[in-house]
Amino acid sequence: MIETAARTDRTVRRETVAGALLVLAGVVALMGIISAETFYPDYSTAANAISDLGATVPPNSVIHQPSATIFNLTMLATGLLVLGATGALSRSRFGLQVIAPLAAFGLGAFLVGVFPGNWGTIHALAAMLTFIGGGVSAVASATALRPPLRYISAGLGLVSLLTLLSYFVLGAASPMAVFGMGGLERWIAYPVLLYVLAFGGYLMGDAPERARV
Repeated sequence: MIETAARTDRTVRRETVAGALLVLAGVVALMGIISAETFYPDYSTAANAISDLGATVPPNSVIHQPSATIFNLTMLATGLLVLGATGALSRSRFGLQVIAPLAAFGLGAFLVGVFPGNWGTIHALAAMLTFIGGGVSAVASATALRPPLRYISAGLGLVSLLTLLSYFVLGAASPMAVFGMGGLERWIAYPVLLYVLAFGGYLMGDAPERARV
């Protein structure tokens, strides 16, 4: 009985730490992107991709400082925080179907910071890992969350993945292209960040509650 209680306490602590790290990751990502945008000359959320803040794609890549430094450090920090959270969740009630894609999201975000837009294909692959990992994790998490977050998480993941799919299948003809390519990308990325914030808050609140049951 004592051993079971001790195991429960450790799980609660790990989930609480994971939740705090995810909330920090969401805050750092959103505030870092907003901060980088303010320093980028004539930046347009409709026309510019999020990754333009680090560097535009080749050829003739453009890098504006301090936007690039702020954005790249933001992605590095976000990735490390998410990876730390997945490490804390490795022995929790959440299975690999949740943890693995969440870790892929964290790794992708970190690699986006290492390889900005001027790295071309490498950057594109890192961004794709971020988008797909985050969207899949949001959908998969719904199997382990209680309502109403179960439905919110699944909805956010589906919005992200379906927007991404519409871009690949239809390109500029995607219905989401009405927001501009920068806006379309935000409909992919921001639902994932909102999921990360919500999931983190859930973990911080739910773990202590489970310990009292």
